[in-house]
Amino acid sequence: MREEVNTGSGGRALSAQRVARTEAELMDAAQELFLEQGYVATTLAQVAQRAGLAARTVYVRFGTKAALFTRVVDRALVGDMEPVDVAHRPGMTQAMTADSLQARIKAFADASIGVAERAGALFEVAAQAEAVEPEVAQAATAGRRATMELCTEFWRQAAADGLISGELDRDDLAVVTDLLVSADTTVHLRRTRGWSASSHRRLVVDALTTLASVTHQVEPARRDS
Repeated sequence: MREEVNTGSGGRALSAQRVARTEAELMDAAQELFLEQGYVATTLAQVAQRAGLAARTVYVRFGTKAALFTRVVDRALVGDMEPVDVAHRPGMTQAMTADSLQARIKAFADASIGVAERAGALFEVAAQAEAVEPEVAQAATAGRRATMELCTEFWRQAAADGLISGELDRDDLAVVTDLLVSADTTVHLRRTRGWSASSHRRLVVDALTTLASVTHQVEPARRDS
């Protein structure tokens, strides 16, 4: 197996490009195994073997299985290794700035369901991993919070730009949007209905378009303080 760690006392430091290539190879192998076997059954030794690398390379690069899995999911969320989150990708920028509400809704659905398409199968593995790995559970909670914040910002910006009626409750819209695009909903739709990403996207577009075109005729439900 190839050795990808710096064992020389005076150097042989890997270049950034080589480190990135090694990490990508390990993440590719890990993703294959997580999807084939699930989280619990996959070991770091198996990942190294699948990647054709020395076992200790996995520990040097990632430390723990939970850290490796989190990196694999993070890469799937955005589709590459660049350190730019979903909120700052061009698709989500379009969702926040397009001239019409319909264009924003479609862009938001494209960006959100694009995440589901890339990472949906891994979300199912994550649901398993959360039960046994506090680190994965913490990352999943942070992801849910980020999704909710993104949904809130989407409707706040739409209201600020005069694209929705002032009678609409932006908080309610954000909650419903979060329910539609969350990782948990993706897992549920995959498990119970076998939905494709295109079916999920159509639901999001239709539901948000309908919600934004009506005004509330009844008082909002009382929220807990």
